[in-house]
Amino acid sequence: MTRPGRGNHRSKKKRITLAVAPVAAVAVATALMNSAGAATASEVTADCSSDSDKLENCEFVDVQFKRNSLGPNQRVSTVTDNCGSSATASKAFNVSASVTRTIQLEDGFTAGADTKLGNSFFEIGAKFSTSEINITRDDKTTTLAFTRTDTVQGDSLAFFMWSAKRTDVSGFLRATYKEAQDGQKVFFSPSEGSTGIHVFYPQILKNGTPDGRLWLRNVTCGTPEASGIQNSTRALRAEPGFGEGGENVTDVEIPLAEVPAP
Repeated sequence: MTRPGRGNHRSKKKRITLAVAPVAAVAVATALMNSAGAATASEVTADCSSDSDKLENCEFVDVQFKRNSLGPNQRVSTVTDNCGSSATASKAFNVSASVTRTIQLEDGFTAGADTKLGNSFFEIGAKFSTSEINITRDDKTTTLAFTRTDTVQGDSLAFFMWSAKRTDVSGFLRATYKEAQDGQKVFFSPSEGSTGIHVFYPQILKNGTPDGRLWLRNVTCGTPEASGIQNSTRALRAEPGFGEGGENVTDVEIPLAEVPAP
């Protein structure tokens, strides 16, 4: 009597399992269908950067920021050659550097002020511009340009280096589409709450010139560092930062207070 009872119990469980399985399969299929029609992160980026007509709005949402973030190390004057001479030389340098708001996306682009996203970057920039730190909110260029006479060491090459100070604001894009996709109109890139997108707002001094680090670099002639500079055909080279050039490189920082205002 006991054995048949157990057999009935197992049979009942099997019927329940078979009944539930098709429901689960339908749920999985529905989830896949929903995600398949949704805008991907790369599509959101492409639509926002092109100011697509499909969008009702696209905005940058800030998550975190860092002031006084230094930009790339740039050579901002011609190279003066004092090789073969043991004496120092007084040389005039024409220095020129420029800064502008830059946006770091997966493929990189600059959003114009007349686009939805460009306007969003401008509004976010207003949030980080204060009486203490003034920043460039739009894509207009601000220039540092002057002529200065400095001392070049004996048997050395010399030139000016520059690294701009920027406010690095990171966050994500939030796109709102005019037409819903699978019942959803709002999508994100790279994801909601991410800090994967960076907007660099150059910091500007009260006299109107860019803020940053400026230094005179002397490189000993006949060294690998000097050969790299002399043999380079590129307008822009990756250069070491201040004090990072090695034993054959001497860096002297120039206070920006000594730079004439525009």
